[in-house]
Amino acid sequence: MAAGDGLVVVYTLTRRQPPGWTGGARRIDRSMLESVGVPANARPKIFICGPTSLVESTAQSLLELGHERHLIKTERFGPTGA
Repeated sequence: MAAGDGLVVVYTLTRRQPPGWTGGARRIDRSMLESVGVPANARPKIFICGPTSLVESTAQSLLELGHERHLIKTERFGPTGA
């Protein structure tokens, strides 16, 4: 990605935030997606990767906001190792 390409990264930490943290401090939810995400009528291609619960809840919120199912790609991962 290059500067000015339209990519916007929003960081949010759900457990502990380091001293001086200025990013988000909550889980990704519909309200957050509505405020910082690209509107559905722009028809963005969306990729969600993370634990199953995060992927499922985020995808559901995006669908509720009017995003097209076929433009939402997902990848799930769970616990690793023993």
